[in-house]
Amino acid sequence: MKVLLLANQPERTTRLQMFRGTLESLGYEVIVPSFGTRNWLSIAAKAKKIALEEKPDVVHIFNVPDIIYHGFGKLRGLAYKKLIFDYRSPWGIELAQTFGPPGRIFAERFERELALSADIITAVNEPLSEKVLQYSPGKTVQIVPNYPLRSFSLKKAEAETGEFAAVPGAEPVVFIGRICTQEGIGKLLEVARALPEREFWIVGGGPFASFYLWRMPENIKNLGWQPHDKVAAILRQARLCLIPREENALSPYSTEKSVWKLNEYLTLGKMVVASGVTAREERKNLKIVKPEELVDAVRESLMRQPEKLLPEDCRFWEGNEAAIREVYQSL
Repeated sequence: MKVLLLANQPERTTRLQMFRGTLESLGYEVIVPSFGTRNWLSIAAKAKKIALEEKPDVVHIFNVPDIIYHGFGKLRGLAYKKLIFDYRSPWGIELAQTFGPPGRIFAERFERELALSADIITAVNEPLSEKVLQYSPGKTVQIVPNYPLRSFSLKKAEAETGEFAAVPGAEPVVFIGRICTQEGIGKLLEVARALPEREFWIVGGGPFASFYLWRMPENIKNLGWQPHDKVAAILRQARLCLIPREENALSPYSTEKSVWKLNEYLTLGKMVVASGVTAREERKNLKIVKPEELVDAVRESLMRQPEKLLPEDCRFWEGNEAAIREVYQSL
């Protein structure tokens, strides 16, 4: 079976690449194009052209922005046989935060189109599954969570004696992610100022990172963007990991099954304090609080040691193999 995986930037879409690895291990022929542009109109045209040329058995579309694949359902039978829609983010709610109700109406039109066109839907967690079923009631939705590869937890702690070595007994609070308001940079700075005795490490970047950090407290160490190969080593230095998001309309759809970095933190046995995230499943070492409770939650969590993880506490991408196999065999 030949499979075409599509997204806005396929070669840079982590979830798509994880599916790719699993599908290839299951023996499928997988095509992942590189469009060489960020222009939505160009991507839309190139995606349709690739489908018509390759004629895959299955096209799997990873959503956002869904307008790119407007009309793709009409190519069934001509360019491909079956369509899978991966609903990984509520694009309509995202646009509503910037453009209000008109943005939501616009985006959800294309979400609905893809949901109705799909033969089967994959989703990252239960809230997203429930939302996408509003567009296409009765359709099969298979949940495939965003868990790290088992190999991530096995990476050696190269940083123990390297450039990111922490002082024993004074291990840092670590934040990894995009430096922007959506990821909670304001709350992170607030927590760091409230705990001047503790060092904070920021790993990440963004177009306005220098603006947000130009007057950061002295107890913050900005490590900048780091390749994913170094992330596990950096995290092993952490005393605690922080997800300081504000609560908004997206919070109900951000759960412990969907946030990549949250699962990476927990996989390494770290204490995690998070806000702007909704708990649907109890996880060891994870404390979810309101944004205004972050300072107290971090202070209290720093006084405790993480619980020892048992095999059943760990969540790995490899555990999704059966669900992915079921999706594709059902076609």
